[in-house]
Amino acid sequence: MLKKSLLLTVALGLTACQSQEANDSTNVAKTQATSASNQAPVGPNLEDAKQFLAEVESTLVKEGEYAARIAWVQANFITEDTVWLGAKSIEKTGALQVKFANQAQKFDDLDLPADMRRRLNIIKGGMTLAAPNDADKNARLAQIMANLEATYGAGKYCEGDDCQSLGQLSKTIAESRDADELLKAWDGWRTVSPVMRDSYQEMVSLANEGARELGFDDTGAMWRAGYDMPANDFPVELDRLWGQVKPLYDALQCHVRTKLTDHYGEEVMGNDGMIPAHLLGNMWAQDWTAVYDLVKPEDAGSTIDVTALLNEHGYDAEKMVKTAEGFFTSLGLDPLPETFWQRSLFLKPQDRDVVCHASAWDIDNEEDIRIKMCIKEDYEDFVTIHHELGHNYYQRAYKDQSILYRNGANDGFHEAIGDTIALSITPQYLKEIGLIDAVPESSNDLGMLMKKALEKIAFVPFGLMIDQWRWKVFNGEISPQEYNAGWWALRNQYQGVKAPNERTEDHFDPGAKYHIPGNTPYTRYFLAHILQFQFHRELCAAAGYEGDLHRCSIYGNETAGDKLNQVLEMGASKPWQDAMEVVANSREMDATAVVDYFAPLKSWLDEQNKGRACGW
Repeated sequence: MLKKSLLLTVALGLTACQSQEANDSTNVAKTQATSASNQAPVGPNLEDAKQFLAEVESTLVKEGEYAARIAWVQANFITEDTVWLGAKSIEKTGALQVKFANQAQKFDDLDLPADMRRRLNIIKGGMTLAAPNDADKNARLAQIMANLEATYGAGKYCEGDDCQSLGQLSKTIAESRDADELLKAWDGWRTVSPVMRDSYQEMVSLANEGARELGFDDTGAMWRAGYDMPANDFPVELDRLWGQVKPLYDALQCHVRTKLTDHYGEEVMGNDGMIPAHLLGNMWAQDWTAVYDLVKPEDAGSTIDVTALLNEHGYDAEKMVKTAEGFFTSLGLDPLPETFWQRSLFLKPQDRDVVCHASAWDIDNEEDIRIKMCIKEDYEDFVTIHHELGHNYYQRAYKDQSILYRNGANDGFHEAIGDTIALSITPQYLKEIGLIDAVPESSNDLGMLMKKALEKIAFVPFGLMIDQWRWKVFNGEISPQEYNAGWWALRNQYQGVKAPNERTEDHFDPGAKYHIPGNTPYTRYFLAHILQFQFHRELCAAAGYEGDLHRCSIYGNETAGDKLNQVLEMGASKPWQDAMEVVANSREMDATAVVDYFAPLKSWLDEQNKGRACGW
């Protein structure tokens, strides 16, 4: 996950400091005042806009590092004091960002060069939550935001003195095949979130007030305005992309449900076509790879056990990160700075609470890039490290752009870059880095594709519905009295996944997913799961690869690396359609690359599902 250094959430209100010489005469001053009073008010002009942008950019550079360091400390040392510091930092930046955004509006009617207009639009719409232009309300919003993230980070499920962390509960969800044990772990983690509910409701109200003050209908509308297209057109685009992938997802869901029913029985599964959320091997049922052994093709053969290979070859956390760095340098990109190795967090400390959710940080918007993870020596984290370094390399590549452009072409791009690299973690890549001696025959590809689909395709509707829920919460379609019901209605609709037991409004299941209390927009992850395959297909073509798309790795190909780096260096300086044209030779997002990648698996799934009652 990208953790911004509060680029646009760090803003300092402008003050016009016009000095007056000490020897100015009183008469001159009076003459100037009389002259000014006889003139009609003059609106802002091009020079005013230039000065405003220069002030904004210098302020963001100056204040961004301070706010990022506060956020880093809070995430790595969760105490009452650091939560207080984090709240104060959010409070300050929230007030300042709104001040900037309001000031930017005075240039709305000017005819400005495209670059200046783009930067002004980013100032107005580049924040996640807009604080109300009221000091007390801003302070309250900041406190809520800090407390929600801290509550999640410190969350544990306790039975008496026996407490389990999210990591421990997730391990049970991934490894157990006992339905009762799974339900206990699933329920246990959701005991951390009900306390968030009232605060979340208040936060929504305050954030909507701030968004309306900036001219948006609500916070969701403000989020959708940041995609270089009309805000109302954006959901239509998402539906189009989902429609391209849905047949593949439906086929996968049908097969997985059938196999889980074979294992757990209809008394656990039910007969409504949906899958109980606690049985899919992931705390949020967003990644189903942990149930591979139950749903794999019978003739798939053995897949490569990367976790075992990492252990066999003595990989620790640092070696895993060094290996991922080696992928990027093989493309012709520079090694990570020494400070990365000195300042990143790779392992969960034993003496304190930290937010273990993997994230990439850009502390000074220059060279101080870091990751924060509680790394486990397994395949999942090996892939995640490649993803997080994708953020870091993106951050460094655009460091020479305006501070307002030091971001992805859209937020889906930032998430997609690392995932694109991760798609090149193929048997060929594993051979190149010495984890295996020979590339297996293609007869094993069906199993590999199934594993990848359980990770990638299973995620797609989940990635879409998170913000569908939030947008409906922000615009009032889902009332505070329907938070949990609305959450499960969307999960039923998009995923064909259901709650394993009765859920009421005494629960707040959305809060058990980090990105809800952490206020991280989620559509970026849906887009990333589309874009990564499109990027992968085009980079493989640039590398001269011919063959099945799922077997391609661009490791070691500097031609593909050069094409990739061109996009990274652009940052957000141009509409995402321009960046798409550079990397994918198209100005449209296209999910047909997903279909191409999984074509052999889709054919197999269709064959397996013949005669089954699919759908829900």
